[in-house]
Amino acid sequence: MTTALITWGGWDGHEPDKVAAIFDKVLNDAGIETTVTDSLDCFDDGVKLKTYDLIVPVWTMSDLSRDAATNVSEAVAAGTGIAGCHGGMCDAFRGSPLWQFMTGANWVGHPGGDGVKHRVNIISDDPLVAGISDFDVETEQYYLHVDPANKVLATTRTDVVTWYHSANGSVDMPVVWTREWGLGRVYYNALGHQASVIASGPAFEMVKRGLLWAAQSKSSAKGRDATQFQNPGNHW
Repeated sequence: MTTALITWGGWDGHEPDKVAAIFDKVLNDAGIETTVTDSLDCFDDGVKLKTYDLIVPVWTMSDLSRDAATNVSEAVAAGTGIAGCHGGMCDAFRGSPLWQFMTGANWVGHPGGDGVKHRVNIISDDPLVAGISDFDVETEQYYLHVDPANKVLATTRTDVVTWYHSANGSVDMPVVWTREWGLGRVYYNALGHQASVIASGPAFEMVKRGLLWAAQSKSSAKGRDATQFQNPGNHW
């Protein structure tokens, strides 16, 4: 049985309970057994974390201890997948560089705030976005500091709102990406300021595919050994 841990909380404005419910239904409909909690205590047990096939964080602007961040990192590196969206994953723990390193980015702004109409451009033929056309959304347009090693699947052009960053010119900001952390699969989608943004349409389809892809992380890593990536030292 494939299993997933969904943990939600943090800033209420991102409707973490409703977003978690969307994720829960997607996984349950696919036959994945879920454990849902509104506490971060689940990150304190590093051994238990490694038993899950998937970790789904739905936390914004919260605090995570160094030990807890290490536990999640070690579980993912050993093969557990991790997937999430918007601030629930890449604005989750601003004080944890390890979390940002593992997930591939950190939020730094959303020029114009909520209600910004912008286009999401599909730039890959990866199965996670195959058959999905470019589409428009009216929500926050995330500006992120992004790891250049990410495999970017969708972007948005940052020319819709003028602010101080505009002095540098517009860029194609990543919206959806995958990456690897050791043996683990990492999936992120920047949409999801409110649950309604990802509840239907192409945004929902992308998130659904991403969750199910990340949930297969352990099976894709079978036969491989994480020790090839391990090295003693102070890495963060």
